[in-house]
Amino acid sequence: MTDLFHPTPGNPPPQNVAGGFFTTRDGKKIRYGLFAAVTRPLKGTVVLLPGRNECIEKYFETIRNLTDRGLGVATLDWRGQGGSDRLIRDPQRGYVRSFYDYTGDLEQFFEDIVLPDCRGPYYILAHSAGAVIALLAAPSMVNRVRRMVLIAPFLTVPDFPLSVKTVRRVCSLLCFLGLGRLYAAWGPRPRQTLPFAVNKVTSDPERYQRNTKIYEDYPQLALGGPTIRWLRAAIKAAEVISEPDFMARIQVPLLVIAAGADRVVSTKAVEAYTRHLRLGSLLMIDGAQHEILQEADVYREQLLAAFDAFIPGNDDPTA
Repeated sequence: MTDLFHPTPGNPPPQNVAGGFFTTRDGKKIRYGLFAAVTRPLKGTVVLLPGRNECIEKYFETIRNLTDRGLGVATLDWRGQGGSDRLIRDPQRGYVRSFYDYTGDLEQFFEDIVLPDCRGPYYILAHSAGAVIALLAAPSMVNRVRRMVLIAPFLTVPDFPLSVKTVRRVCSLLCFLGLGRLYAAWGPRPRQTLPFAVNKVTSDPERYQRNTKIYEDYPQLALGGPTIRWLRAAIKAAEVISEPDFMARIQVPLLVIAAGADRVVSTKAVEAYTRHLRLGSLLMIDGAQHEILQEADVYREQLLAAFDAFIPGNDDPTA
């Protein structure tokens, strides 16, 4: 596994690691990791779904937190980022045709890797764009996944001067004109390499520097800004999961966790969305920025406590 995962100082791979690549139906190689629980009793498996521009290495600390709780972890790098195949010639451009490409990869991950190789019951822990993918896949997960914890779903950006519909129309026009592979925001430099003082994702300097070190040492894992096509795909996915008929089909219990000081995702939109979920509840972590699992302990521990309360453990007779 030394060639598959990339250690950095203070961020070694967790124990009991396995993994590899699976090939999607359209020929893309997707990197995945499996991490066995290190304590007993065994409580099942968490399928950890990262956000846009993230990689497995960024979640080593969280994976250790989960395996220390008796939970195995299965995770992957989405197509077009991390150690998975990039989709267009410029590997820095965040690109995807449709979020249904992501849900197809998640479906295949379950069929080929998780169900055969990982102990049930299964839970999902997902962040940002990963949370949108989890929601988009939720109707098909009702008989597979017991519960989902969704962190700061990327429904829309805060205080944007244009309506979401207007942005989608502009992006659709640009895609029609063949410009979908151009950057929609902030260009080729990965956000992860910005100075801590101007970052918008965490108030914790040590975790931020740890994550920055990953991309400095292994630039092949890094990703620049999203393309116009990616942004259009994200908006369309957010619109689909917000349709009342679609929301009525979500039968997996959800805990949605919002960051009170989020400057990447609209917390108001997350609150409004959760109010319309039949099986959803909301936890607001006041003061936390967007990447709560990369945040200071005062915020991160609130998330983990909520996770422990929501995901059945020793007192769950069916676990």
